[in-house]
Amino acid sequence: MAQHGASEPAPSTDVSRETPAKYGGTPLADQIADETRRRIALETAVLPLPATTRVFTISNQKGGVGKTTTAVNLAAALARSGAHVLVVDLDPQGNASTALGVDHRSDQQSVYEVLVADLELSQVVRRSTEHERLDCVPATIHLAGAEIELVSLVAREQRLRRAIDKHLASMERPYDYVFIDCPPSLGLLTINAFVAAREVLIPIQCEYYALEGLSQLLSNIELIEKHLNSELRLSTILLTMYDSRTNLAQQVAQEVRDHFPAQTLETIIPRSVRVSEAPSYGQSVISYDYSSSGSLSYREAAAEIAQRAALAAAQTEGI
Repeated sequence: MAQHGASEPAPSTDVSRETPAKYGGTPLADQIADETRRRIALETAVLPLPATTRVFTISNQKGGVGKTTTAVNLAAALARSGAHVLVVDLDPQGNASTALGVDHRSDQQSVYEVLVADLELSQVVRRSTEHERLDCVPATIHLAGAEIELVSLVAREQRLRRAIDKHLASMERPYDYVFIDCPPSLGLLTINAFVAAREVLIPIQCEYYALEGLSQLLSNIELIEKHLNSELRLSTILLTMYDSRTNLAQQVAQEVRDHFPAQTLETIIPRSVRVSEAPSYGQSVISYDYSSSGSLSYREAAAEIAQRAALAAAQTEGI
């Protein structure tokens, strides 16, 4: 066996001798350094609270793009930063309710009773196990039949908006943010969400066919803005499931930025096992693994949403 002697130096542990990367070290060292820098920036940041409640609908008719994951994790991140947040689960699958640790068995009162039976929203709001400043209106399986039942009701497109507006008006301190998690369709449930919201947030998956169907969604948003909700606007696009190892993901991200430069957040959500695992434990990724890259990215996205609005408000006031 070969022995190390005077003529054979021990292997170097100096990372500066490795292949140079962004910060002059190994790719792994660079990643750790970059995430450390981003965490420090987040920990020292104080997120501004909006002057009035911001109501978002999170929608994309394409399934599996991260709508529910985005709703839950943005809500959790903003609640941790000091905001009072409500998530309205409008998807019959009830995945947002599960992720927020809220009971949504069929015998529970839910958003279904609000839409169909005019139940007060205050009677179905539940505190999330995620955070004391995070509440949830759960969805039960009964919501699957609500599309048909809503057809014959008066002001069927306005029912969720009226319930939310009435609840906000009755609160001593209204929510800072309301996120409505939509089903992957353009039926009456999604129309109710669009009418109730002032802002639309679209998660876009960084994969092939990412923009397919988006033009139809934008056309529907324009129609609803014209006929049912003049306050509605597309304010935010979030790139999700990003894999930096593929050229395709980079191309899709650039294409989205080219088409929607003002709406697309700088923050990109990477593909992450931790993000996928968290809902099975009834948690957001921020609670499940606070130090993970997915948690960090969603916290950055939440900060960017808060700071963009504050900057826009300041510019409008001429400050």
